[in-house]
Amino acid sequence: MNIIINEELLAFIDPLTPAEYEALEHSLLSEGCREALILWRDVLIDGHNRYSICRKHEIEFLTIQNDKFESIDDVKLWMIDNQLARRSVTDFQRGLMALRKKEILGARAVQKKDAELQTEDDQSVPFTPPWNTREEVARAARVSPNTITQIERIQKAAAPELVEAVRSGTISVSAAANVASLPKEAQVAAVAGGKKELQQAARQVREQKTSARPKKEIDTLPPEDQVKALRAEIRELKDRMATLLNENDVLKSKLAHLGAA
Repeated sequence: MNIIINEELLAFIDPLTPAEYEALEHSLLSEGCREALILWRDVLIDGHNRYSICRKHEIEFLTIQNDKFESIDDVKLWMIDNQLARRSVTDFQRGLMALRKKEILGARAVQKKDAELQTEDDQSVPFTPPWNTREEVARAARVSPNTITQIERIQKAAAPELVEAVRSGTISVSAAANVASLPKEAQVAAVAGGKKELQQAARQVREQKTSARPKKEIDTLPPEDQVKALRAEIRELKDRMATLLNENDVLKSKLAHLGAA
């Protein structure tokens, strides 16, 4: 059987942690591959980790065809929807997937618009691609619009080491978005220093932003600006709360460790 691994599709699959890979390998060795791999033509679209382990240990596996797709983008959208539906996927992973879906749908809509013959009436209506707002993306990812904004910031400015720290849960999305504003060398150094160093770097960035921002009396602002200012304060408080909760978890872990010693 000729099974093709498409590197572009493989990039949609987050690598397993060593513990997850070991657990899956143990399961396949003891129980066999009970779930069929899914192919589109000869391209593997579901079961990449199982396929790799089965080949490594010469474990038999079954395949089934899914021929409902017309293009590679259709496959990507199907894979994204599968990931978004899983409970074990983190907020960061769901946000990334939703942003990828937005890009695919937006590009597809633009291509369709350009390919169709537009009447004068059509041209007079502003074109709005699907999933055009952060609210729509956030709803699909089951996160807040602010979290989507933070993930976009991480995508644009974070060093690979910082991205991996977010993926592994070492640092929260909100804290990572703050650390991503630092030079790449400082980001890498913070990651190397571990969770405590990352939290400290995030706190310093947040405090610098707060001190640099000119103080305004909210009550003297127009109603629309008051709403914006209050929302900004809420976002800052949520960021601070996320950092404090992470620090609290670290302290609890240390206490538990000391108690068990």
